[in-house]
Amino acid sequence: MIQKIDKNTSPRVKIIQKIYGYLLNPDQEIIYPKSQYKKYIKDVVSGTLERLDLIEEIIEKNISEDISLKKTDKILKIIVFSAVFEFMFKHNTPKKVIISEYVGASEYFLEKAQISYLNAILDKLSRLVRKEWLNVNIFHKSCKFNLPFL
Repeated sequence: MIQKIDKNTSPRVKIIQKIYGYLLNPDQEIIYPKSQYKKYIKDVVSGTLERLDLIEEIIEKNISEDISLKKTDKILKIIVFSAVFEFMFKHNTPKKVIISEYVGASEYFLEKAQISYLNAILDKLSRLVRKEWLNVNIFHKSCKFNLPFL
């Protein structure tokens, strides 16, 4: 008997659902039910939502020729934004794991052609963002001045 894996249990699926729900109803409080991944889901959702402008700027700077955020499907955009957040701030998670998890979670929301496109976009972004963000963080840690915008 083949056992079907429920993709709805993936923390990345929950992240996508929570961000989508918030964008549809920004006045409603985001509720995080009890889960072994609750802290992780909450960190990624709140971090992504707090840094939407920064993430959008990074995407536009690095791959504006590959993706038009104005024309991109909302779910695809949410997946890309949350993955970029993880590339930037979840350094303990390897970029290949992030890509694999979001591509797997996207099967729940997207069509096959969109999933292939997502995989290519995330691969390109992972290389560019991790490298750039690591250099920025190293600079700020070595900086002796207390800069208020950091």
